[in-house]
Amino acid sequence: MADTRRDQKYLGIDTNVLVAYLDGDHPNHKETQNLTKRRIALNPTIIHEAYHTLVFKMKWTEDDASEVLKAAFLDEHNMFINQSMRTTTIGLDIATQYHLGGRDALIAANFLSGRVNECRTLDRELLDIGKIKYGRRSLSFTSL
Repeated sequence: MADTRRDQKYLGIDTNVLVAYLDGDHPNHKETQNLTKRRIALNPTIIHEAYHTLVFKMKWTEDDASEVLKAAFLDEHNMFINQSMRTTTIGLDIATQYHLGGRDALIAANFLSGRVNECRTLDRELLDIGKIKYGRRSLSFTSL
């Protein structure tokens, strides 16, 4: 049976966009408020990087960061894309093809595996690339 969640349009968001959305003091916070109207695609890398940034850079408490991430994004309304050996292989392939670092390549590979077509990011390197293609799939990077 087909996964009906995959038939819906999900917007991938990069860690920097997730942090801006969650932290009201972030300079880009207001620009992220339209995300409440979208179904979001996430993966373990993004969740854990956001936790790290919120706790160690934004100085949130560990409990607050953990609870907010679980409550706000780990639910049935969003798509959580698990990582696999195949995802890792795709990540390595696109890392070499597009000269990406491992983190960006793994996040992009997750979205490509999950059939997500668009990722919002504040990362200038990804925005300059604009679009990654892998086989018949593509992922576009757009700013807020």
